[in-house]
Order: sequence, then structure tokens, then C-alpha cells
Amino acid sequence: MFDLGRSFLASVERRPTAIAVADGKLHKTYETWFNDIQSVARALEGFGLRKGDRLLVVMQNRWQMATLHWACQFSGIIVTPVNWRSTAQDLEFFIADTAARVIAYDESASEAVRTSPAAQSLVHITAGLAENQGGHEFESLLGHQGETVIRAAPDDVSLMLYTSGTSGKPKGVPRMHRAERTAALAHVAQNLYRHDECTLGVMPLYHTMGVRSLLSMALVDGKFVCIPKFDPQATLEAIEKEQVSNLYLVPTLYHMLIEHPDFSPERVRSVDKLGYAGAPMSAGLIARVEEAFNPSLFVNHYGSSEIYTFTIDQNASRKPGSSGRAALNQRIRVVRNGAETPDEEVAIGEEGEIIADMNGDEAFQGYWQRPDADRKALRNGWYFTSDTGYFDAEGDLFVTGRVDDLIITGGENVSPAEIEDVLSLHPQVEEVVVVGLPDERWGNIITAFIKPRTSIEEKELDRHCIERELTRFKRPRRYVFVNEIPKSPVGKILRRVLREQGDSSTNSQ
Repeated sequence: MFDLGRSFLASVERRPTAIAVADGKLHKTYETWFNDIQSVARALEGFGLRKGDRLLVVMQNRWQMATLHWACQFSGIIVTPVNWRSTAQDLEFFIADTAARVIAYDESASEAVRTSPAAQSLVHITAGLAENQGGHEFESLLGHQGETVIRAAPDDVSLMLYTSGTSGKPKGVPRMHRAERTAALAHVAQNLYRHDECTLGVMPLYHTMGVRSLLSMALVDGKFVCIPKFDPQATLEAIEKEQVSNLYLVPTLYHMLIEHPDFSPERVRSVDKLGYAGAPMSAGLIARVEEAFNPSLFVNHYGSSEIYTFTIDQNASRKPGSSGRAALNQRIRVVRNGAETPDEEVAIGEEGEIIADMNGDEAFQGYWQRPDADRKALRNGWYFTSDTGYFDAEGDLFVTGRVDDLIITGGENVSPAEIEDVLSLHPQVEEVVVVGLPDERWGNIITAFIKPRTSIEEKELDRHCIERELTRFKRPRRYVFVNEIPKSPVGKILRRVLREQGDSSTNSQ
């Protein structure tokens, strides 16, 4: 089986003059980009990185980040991209957890890097900074000749993504070349991509959706159009200019795009195929998106960083709310909540925990240095997703929520525990519970139910979150002040009751 480096090289040999990547006015062919990627791969080795080492990348979607990703695929270095909105405190954790010795970042993360003591001790690669902060400017890594770097094998680790957990500490998800390549091939097949496809690279490259878009385009000699940060106007302009043929977005971005005053079906007529993942899409939004784009294919994709694809529905509007059926490389079951084995399947229509077969070709092998997380999630050859759902009478899967109440907002996984820990430190907060409430734009909005000791304003709580360096997308968008937090007779917090209260108060406004 090919590793990813050889996969890219095959595209270079097939269509060397095809445009591989676009970023604003910059366009690079496969042949030109390959030369850049090789130069960067040699530079990374010059910084002392070797096969199996981790490169920490904190950038928005730009061609430099995509180049670093591919350079690592040739060198066998494990590319480790993290959220560009990470705080200095976040970086301290990532650096300690990965033992990274080199960090690559752009302006979006420069302040966090500058104020992180651990980051200051690393070799720096910078891209597009307004002011030079030292280190190696990305452009200085280009234009160097030397041997062709191609050191990775299919069973080597390609990248490590981080996913949130109920403990509040992110978990590293190492993924091998063979799993990444298989996932990208399945993505091509399930989304019916052809040679010369053009996709919008707006889903972040620290997210499995962004990585899949990047890899799948290379497999079909396609074009990856970088959008550093989602902006509806810039996105519409890029779709028109680059003649984007497919979109793979979270529902939030579709909502923002079609609601923008400058949107019109004529501006996006080049788009023929749509896909979404990361969060459910409401029936109303599905209908509006389908009317706006009139696609030949509209795919609902349900998966995770650990095992890329669980289920696929290639006709999303057929049965709104359904996640379809098991994908090409997977088997899915629904078992009793709290089940210890994969054999405790529930009846049709009964809600339980969704589990996936670890023998699937897209599966990871276990979390990075987290045996506790492995024990919780990996049992008897199956991955216990912590998602809840059920099969209907026709065999379609419906995902209903999270066993551990992880909130998915705008395609990002957010741990309530982390936010609760921050808010609980405010002296006027007696109790706090954070839940996600349904929202058409964001999928879920982070809502904090507060039992205050004395009267307190929302602005004060938001200021407290900022001072505690809670990442922006994790801060509550709504606060609800209550006299009591509902609990069961044994003291268990009844989050379901809070969600119902929040829904009813929203609907009554």
C-alpha cells in the first residue's frame, strides 16, 4: 500500500502542470508545489526532526500550513496541528504532551506563542507575521535543492489530531498513513469526486474534515483552495474565482453562507456536490441549502477523529435527521448505555450507545499516552463512541446526543467540564452546569446555567472567562440564572432537565 508521500508523488507524475493549491493570488502546480514540499521536508530535518518526531503547527488554513502537512508525509515526521485559537495555557499542554521541539505558527497564534514559556524554548517557523519575532520565516525554507525525501511507510504515523474529552484535557489521536490514505480514498468514493475537482479548504487543518479535504484533492489531482478563516464574502469570492466544484462544511458555515446578503445561487453555480459533517443539520436548513445550491449530491457524513467515517447518507434531504448507514470501511452497532461488551445490542428504535468496529481500515490504534482513555473507549475490538442513537425500522442510524454530554458547536467539540471548571472559580458562582442547546446556526450554543451567590451580570462572567484564558469558541453564548440546579435523589445533575428548561425559555421568547 502507498504511504501518503508516494500518493502525492503519483499525482505529480500524472498531472505535473495541474493546479494543486490556491491561496489568494498564489497558485502552484503539482510539480512546483512538490519542489517546495521537498525543500521544507529537508529543512525540517535540518532542524533536527526525525521520523516519528512531532511538529506542532498552529496556523490558519494557508498554503504554508498545507505545505508543512505534506512535508511531514514525506519525511515521516508526525504533523500535529492544533487550534489556532489556542491560548498560551493550551500551548503549554500541547508542547508537554507531544514533546515537540519545533513549532510553526502564524499571526493568529503569535500572542499565545509569545506568552508561552514552553513555546519560547522551541525552534520557531513563522508565516506571515506582521513583525519578526525571531525564528525561521517560512520563505527561508524554500528553494533549496537536495535528495528526494521519502521516508514514511504505510504503518508509520502520519499525523496526530487532538480531540476534546469529558476531563477537559484534549486527547491525542495518532493516525497511520494507511488509515489516513484509506479514509481519503473512501471520502473520494463516497462523495463521487472526479479528476480535477476543486474544493474549498476552509475547514481547519487541525480538524479531521479539513485534513480529509486536503488529502482527497491530492488523490484525484484536484485543487485545494485555502481560506484562512471563514468569512462569507471571501468564501463567495473564492468559489466564483476558483470555480469550486464541491463543498465539505459544518452546518454552521452553510447557514452563514446562504444568509449573507451577497449570496446568490448564480455565484455558487460551479458547486455541484455538497457534504456536511461535525454536527446535525436541521430539516429547515437542509431544505434551504438544497434550494440554494441545487446539488447533484448532498452527503451527510457522521464520523470522528478516531475513526474517520461511521455512516454516510448520500441523499441528506431524503430523511432529515438520519445519518444513513455504515460507510465503506465500517460496521456500526447500537448497544445498551453502559454496556461493557459489543454484544449488548438494543432493539430497533431503542436508544443506546453507538459503537464502531476497530477492524475497519480507517481506525486509529489508540490514544496518545492515554491508557485511561483507551480503557474507556476501546473494548473487545470495538470503539465506543460516547454518542447515543438508534436504528429505525429501515436500518438508518439517528444520532441523538452524547453519553458524556460533549457539546458540538460550529463543528468544534467542547467539553462542558472545562467551562464549568473556569466559571466555578468565580466567587459569586455557587453552582454551574454547562449544556448545549439546539441552534440552527451553530448546531448547539454553549449555555451556562448559573446558581449565583449574589446578583451577577453576564458581562462579568464573560470577563472572568477571558481572564482565565478560556478559548473564545468555548465561552458561553448564553447564561441562564436559576435558583437551583436540578439533581436526582442521589445528587446526579439532571442535564436533560436543564436542556428542556432552556429550550422552553428560548421558544417562549
